[in-house]
Amino acid sequence: MKVLRMGAPLAAGLALMCAQPVQAQQSAMTFFVTSAGPGKGADLGGLAGADAHCQKLAQSVGAGAKTWRAYLSTQGAGAVNARDRIGKGPWANAKGIVVAKDVAELHGANNLTKQTALSEKGDVINGRGDTPNRHDILTGSQADGTAFTGSDDRTCKNWTSSTQGVAMVGHADRIGLNEEPPAKSWNTSHPSRGPDGGCSQADLRSTGGDGLLYCFAAN
Repeated sequence: MKVLRMGAPLAAGLALMCAQPVQAQQSAMTFFVTSAGPGKGADLGGLAGADAHCQKLAQSVGAGAKTWRAYLSTQGAGAVNARDRIGKGPWANAKGIVVAKDVAELHGANNLTKQTALSEKGDVINGRGDTPNRHDILTGSQADGTAFTGSDDRTCKNWTSSTQGVAMVGHADRIGLNEEPPAKSWNTSHPSRGPDGGCSQADLRSTGGDGLLYCFAAN
């Protein structure tokens, strides 16, 4: 029996050819969940720091030509609504699947599930039942994508605190402890909490998170 031996240049060429379709889809990607957070809990360096994190991860997979925005609201004077900073859509994941055609659909009957809320690498984010569970995504937003009013913190001091504070999170897998709407909400499931004050990396992990973000191409 003859054994066909493949030279290194040919093997490398075949590997490149296989990778090209994936890169092509990722360059067309307009939505992802971050595969990792910045690592400082809910201290993202404000909106600018969060946007830069989205941009950096998009760049790493060949989608850096777009302008990326983190889906986050802020509170207080000059409050920002997450829904107003992410463009008009449509938004597709790393595999080309459209998760929402526009802002109205994103905050209505969208196509966000555990199987479609993929990372920039096209990977599924661990959810409820997985180890570790990472389905809590930082949003600081109400169900319609607007900022919370009132004095109660829901953004860990506008994304600058890794100790005291509270951040509203959503469930990327749309699964929670029960069948109530908040448990299935992608953007407003429950506030963060924990022994460090609510905003540390350990606090976020204690309830099933990891400081992850939703990123949308705004152009």
